[in-house]
Amino acid sequence: MKIDIVSDTVCPWCFIGKRKLEAALAARPDLEVEIAWHPFQLHPDMPAGGADRKEFTAQKFGSAERAKELYDNIKVAGQAVDIPFNFEKIKRSPNTLDSHRLIRWAYSAGCQDALVEILFRRFFIDGEDIGDHAVLIAAAEEAGMDKTLVAELLEKGADRELVSEEDTRARQMGVSGVPFFILNDKYAVSGAQDPAAFLAAFDKIAETEAAEDAPE
Repeated sequence: MKIDIVSDTVCPWCFIGKRKLEAALAARPDLEVEIAWHPFQLHPDMPAGGADRKEFTAQKFGSAERAKELYDNIKVAGQAVDIPFNFEKIKRSPNTLDSHRLIRWAYSAGCQDALVEILFRRFFIDGEDIGDHAVLIAAAEEAGMDKTLVAELLEKGADRELVSEEDTRARQMGVSGVPFFILNDKYAVSGAQDPAAFLAAFDKIAETEAAEDAPE
């Protein structure tokens, strides 16, 4: 089964959705899957150097108090899937274009899912600035990528346009929020839904394929 995931690296619900998908896959150990991650920038107009986290979230949600209330609720959701969100440690809200470029290259390197996990951890738990090239290079090395090559690609701006175009295509397909999961190019699961939603989709796909393969 092919699973395409449209996501942003600063989206906490995408991290939660990843855990819920993993739980569903654990319940179907015989299911062979190929997972690919695709870009979606929640804040495409974010300055290249990012923004002060407190100022940005207060402006985005109307006040610092409202932002804290929302993130406290996300913390509770994270605890349910063993993600210890540490929002207080995050000092910068980054532009995520470069992190998506790195994720694109990780697909070819065969470590895309591992890299996405590393980026989520470094941002949401360790509070690192994943818009910083040094952080991205360290994440790439941790995932097993060639850090020298990654540094060169980041520096010369490789694949900026391709990543932006892929983001645009997702929006043209009707994706307006993330995470967004596309199964076998036919079925969609929108949002960080519980494992049961994925299991139902898996079963539906299996039923459809069985019907298509049945002799007439």
